Amino acid sequence: MNQDGTYLIEHLQVPAMIVAKGIVNFANAAAKDLLGAHIVGQDVRIALRDPVAIELILAETGGVAKVPGLSSGGSLWEIDSVVLAEDERFVCLYDRSVQSSVARAHADFVANASHELRTPLATILGYVETLANPKAGGDEATREKFLETIRHEAMRMQALVSDLMSLSRIEANKHEVPGDSLDFVALVREVAGEFLTAGNVKVNADRDTAMIRGDRAQIAQVLRNLIDNAVKYGRKEGAVDVAVEATDTGWVLVAIHNEGEAIAPEHLPRLTERFYRADASRSRAAGGTGLGLSIVKHIVERHRGRFDIASRQGRGTTASLMLPMQRN
Repeated sequence: MNQDGTYLIEHLQVPAMIVAKGIVNFANAAAKDLLGAHIVGQDVRIALRDPVAIELILAETGGVAKVPGLSSGGSLWEIDSVVLAEDERFVCLYDRSVQSSVARAHADFVANASHELRTPLATILGYVETLANPKAGGDEATREKFLETIRHEAMRMQALVSDLMSLSRIEANKHEVPGDSLDFVALVREVAGEFLTAGNVKVNADRDTAMIRGDRAQIAQVLRNLIDNAVKYGRKEGAVDVAVEATDTGWVLVAIHNEGEAIAPEHLPRLTERFYRADASRSRAAGGTGLGLSIVKHIVERHRGRFDIASRQGRGTTASLMLPMQRN
């Protein structure tokens, strides 16, 4: 390849190389960043060290292949080899890691959602078939017991579908920064008031009002979710403390604390993953869908805020939410 050709390749944004007789004759800056500057003049089998990539580059016809782990353990690269002459190849490398990760996440999401729906659906069908039997369906006590189970499982499915739809709507507009003005302190007090009959929920605020820019329904959903979790997973008859504080740096913080059992440290980084549960059986028994904290995370990100969960043995769990205050 002439100098004009190598000049054009040098300015490509993707890693590119010229391989002649199995030797890397030229590599642009992107290729050197990826594989190291030492690859120029090196045997391509040493430069890449991947059997699939080597076979493709040395083949007579060229082609395309996917190679995992070229830049890191979880990466995926697509290698495109074009025959320039009998012993000369033009090789481009395209990073497909993000697309692969997204596709894998979607596949996992569909599989998890299907599993979560399949379990209550199987229970409902099983009990309906049993009630269809005159012997079981004719017994009033058995019928009432089975119908209550069917109702519970149907409500569980309804909650899951509702959360799935909510998550979908949030993701659809997550790049749109909300523009409505609302009083965060008043909203915290309003949502906390919904739980007065469910537990001992106390609100303490260092000011009467704190204005933020936000989607009122979504912020209320976040507060409702976090307070509900604190009540459900806190110690029986224990207090749930909701503290609101405005900072000098222009943020408003709400910390929701319960006195329940601590969450093990290994679970904390994964709590906002879809369908992840620190205690699966307890979560399902309490009516959890495994999507609540994922919804919280997405809403907080849309509002350019910060969310964190801290938990220590003997001190309970605190969910903290920070949102930027409205500038005058």
